[in-house]
Amino acid sequence: MARIRVGLLPIASFMVGTLPVPKYADAEKTQFATDRETGAKLYTITLFFMEEDRAEALKITVPETGLPNGLKPGLPVMPVELFATPWARIFNGQLSDGIAYRADRLDLLTPAPAADAA
Repeated sequence: MARIRVGLLPIASFMVGTLPVPKYADAEKTQFATDRETGAKLYTITLFFMEEDRAEALKITVPETGLPNGLKPGLPVMPVELFATPWARIFNGQLSDGIAYRADRLDLLTPAPAADAA
């Protein structure tokens, strides 16, 4: 399956939408999904991606080692080494498709200072 590096414009920004939740390897949720290379547990986090006059929610998979302390909804972050993987499958005779996003880590960003009211 093709992995496509996501190129971001300098004006692109991300904000934490939800706290990370564990990703599971089985439907019964008894085994954590892990990174094939490092063995780190994988988590899914919803980030709001904003660019110019549009915004959308993206679910991004990040290894536990790439999640900074202090994550909470509303904080600005930047995914590092963000890749998109298109996928498709047939389930019960119906085609499902989408894009899976994966980042090596999230960097916390310092919010811009509020402009003082004059």
